[in-house]
Amino acid sequence: MEAGSMDNHVKELRTAAGLRQEDLADQVGVSRQTIISIEGGRYNPSLELGWRLSKALGVTIEDLFDFGEGEA
Repeated sequence: MEAGSMDNHVKELRTAAGLRQEDLADQVGVSRQTIISIEGGRYNPSLELGWRLSKALGVTIEDLFDFGEGEA
């Protein structure tokens, strides 16, 4: 994992919810490209966007992102 990036479960949770990237993007007010970048680990969303994603997917932010606790 690159320095400054964090793992996430957006793609798994989105597909489990039966949502397309476009659907999730529309629900949280971003572009499909932003969802692609988040799922690919190339973009870490703001806290506000992380919160909107967690609400749209029906999970907690902690369930959505791995914050790397315990790593140096």
